[in-house]
Amino acid sequence: MTRRREPGRPPEKSGSRLLTMLWHPRWGLAARGAVAASLAWLAGELAPAPLSDYAYYAPLGAVAATSSTTIRSARESAHAMLAVLLGAAIALGVDVLALPGTLAVGLVVALTLLFAGWRALGEMGSWVVTSGLFVLLLGSAHDLEYPLAFAGLLSAGALIGVVLNLIAPPLPLAPSDVALGRLRGALVDQLDALASQLESHGPLVADEWEDRRRALVPTLHRAQDAVSHLQEAMRANRRVRRFHDRTTAQIRRAEQLSRSADVVDDVVRLLADWERQDLTEVAFGPDLRPRLAAALRAYARAVEAAAPDEEDEASEVALSRFTDAVRTLSEDVEAASRTPGHRYFVAAALIVVLWRGGDTLTSR
Repeated sequence: MTRRREPGRPPEKSGSRLLTMLWHPRWGLAARGAVAASLAWLAGELAPAPLSDYAYYAPLGAVAATSSTTIRSARESAHAMLAVLLGAAIALGVDVLALPGTLAVGLVVALTLLFAGWRALGEMGSWVVTSGLFVLLLGSAHDLEYPLAFAGLLSAGALIGVVLNLIAPPLPLAPSDVALGRLRGALVDQLDALASQLESHGPLVADEWEDRRRALVPTLHRAQDAVSHLQEAMRANRRVRRFHDRTTAQIRRAEQLSRSADVVDDVVRLLADWERQDLTEVAFGPDLRPRLAAALRAYARAVEAAAPDEEDEASEVALSRFTDAVRTLSEDVEAASRTPGHRYFVAAALIVVLWRGGDTLTSR
């Protein structure tokens, strides 16, 4: 049975899926985490007593500091250490009250859960609860040895994780490249499908095209998230200089595709509202639809060939053909508007949107 592809999502080649899997940043994250945890364990083992008795806490700190970007690694390490100290302080305070074990555990959990939602702790809020329980249940009363070893080894492990991220910082170029490729493919598919609909079937079915328009949103958001992640990874990253041209090109490509997505969204929305089957008077009509379809196909080819980071003959040719197609459509709409009985305000507005689409492809 053939698998049905969701609207707005382009088909993926098996080679593309394999490349995405092989270059996924999770591989690098796993490798850095393993090395950081191993080094942290070694550091804990070599630490003087009584720290060496709790060496297993150092790898926990290293794992907490291992993140997908250098900035995030440092930020999450600081959040984790603050959470650990806060949890330890709460546990020591409850321990001073000399409550029965059941009540002490319940009070520590209640207080640490309240503080776990503190925004200053970011995503590391759960460490408040973990630290509080560890210090209360495993640390001895009136003895600071355990909480100091716990916090100290976690901090040492986190420092190792941060330093490792500084030495071998991640730069997720492949995931953002794949996400942008999917977005471009989805936009091209949308434009081609819209042109085919106008050529073969006439006015649109409004609900169907509203669904198609909304189906692009997740693909757009995934691309934007991937590029935002890349921009964060570029901060405090010594590899950026080596890959400067490629990172700059991806950011420009992302900006261009984001603006093109806005154009496609406006085109589909206008046509779904004003060139649909239940209207007696539509925006273009049967005489102008072929010209509109030709302009949309030309725009699809221009988006497909766009190269914002370099002068490319293919992209220039595709853009020139698109410009000619929009100019022809504009002239036909202007000629039709001279005929009494029909006003082409919506058609004129859509032509303005298409010209804007051409501008997004020429900006560098």
